[in-house]
Amino acid sequence: MNKKLSIFLFYNFLFLSAALAHFQKDGTSTDNILEDVILYSDGQLIDLKFSNGKISEILPKKTQKGPNNFQIYVAPGLIDQQVNGYLSHSFVSNDLNKEKLNKITQRLWENGITTFFPTLTSESSQVLLQSFSNLDHILGDTQLAQSIPGFHLEGPYISSLDGFRGVHNPKHIRNPDWKELKTWIKASGNKIKIITLAPELDGSMELIKKCVAHNIKVALGHTTANAEQINEAVKLGASLSTHLGNGCANMIHRHYNPIWPQLSNDGLTISVIADGFHLTRDEIRTFFKVKGPTNIMLVSDITRWGGMPSGKYRDFDKEIVVTTSGAIMMPSENVLAGASFLITKGIEKMIEYTGCSLAEAIEMATTNPARAIGLNDRGTITRGKRADLICFTYEKGKFEIIKTIVGGKVVFDKMIKP
Repeated sequence: MNKKLSIFLFYNFLFLSAALAHFQKDGTSTDNILEDVILYSDGQLIDLKFSNGKISEILPKKTQKGPNNFQIYVAPGLIDQQVNGYLSHSFVSNDLNKEKLNKITQRLWENGITTFFPTLTSESSQVLLQSFSNLDHILGDTQLAQSIPGFHLEGPYISSLDGFRGVHNPKHIRNPDWKELKTWIKASGNKIKIITLAPELDGSMELIKKCVAHNIKVALGHTTANAEQINEAVKLGASLSTHLGNGCANMIHRHYNPIWPQLSNDGLTISVIADGFHLTRDEIRTFFKVKGPTNIMLVSDITRWGGMPSGKYRDFDKEIVVTTSGAIMMPSENVLAGASFLITKGIEKMIEYTGCSLAEAIEMATTNPARAIGLNDRGTITRGKRADLICFTYEKGKFEIIKTIVGGKVVFDKMIKP
């Protein structure tokens, strides 16, 4: 290695260690402070204090870092409201256990994701009942529960048409049934917080009203709905659009399709998968220009095959291919079968594609989802908010996590070897 580079890396390591040295290896804090970190939102050099798991003080420093200093930013922990699984494990499963959920959660923490919603897709009533019950049982672990405030039910009340249903198994797609949904809500311990449905189905409008009354956020997705149906759903309380531009047929009418009315309706906050595969650069730029930086949420839509080697797998009763570039394909349907990248990739791609600021991109994965979903205790660096924090570097378009803190406890530290 070049001698100058070795010296540079050595001093960077010392700097990182000094700036973030106030924590024991077990994750407890000696004085609950992050020193000499840059606030992501305005570039201000600060010390950030927290106690009892909450942010207590944000102290601006009188001096700023010079241009040659290593830049360590602090931001709220990332929030992903659409995680289908990871590392070969799915949340629609009877064999998911605490060890497997711990493994998934730890890897997400290592990537700065402090809050996520396990997402369950279209299945039989019994399988979903067992899966929700199993997840609720596992979440008796309080540390895991801090990062999992609820579940996202995507389907089975969606369009059964090819293309629009994506990889959802058509034999499990059906019209809304409030009685059925209530059994899942009970099995989940009242933790179903988001439901994605198609408003054009018989019974959808009535189900939207009931979900809203039970404080469940309603998202529109995998839908063939027209403008009138979408606008009516929003009037009844639907407020989100699930991975807009996906869950949609390859060939649609250029004027009359589900995308335009969701884009044009100011009552909908949209989620997007900005991984370089699900949407083109121009689509993301258009969505950003229409919705603006405050009405977009980044999601990963990561599946059980995320984090796995490229190759052929079996899922949804079909062959799944993970390509060397990271796309997850279902060749028989000619559709993407979820994603393999985490939302850190989305932050990088939003900046690359739209030219938005680092702060705007981060807020699409923190502040915006917290507000849209109703997570009022997190999502911003504000006194009194939960101390879910990430320290990171952003160099040459790459986002790298240095430290992750959940509820005031360090759950990942790059400077400490496990």
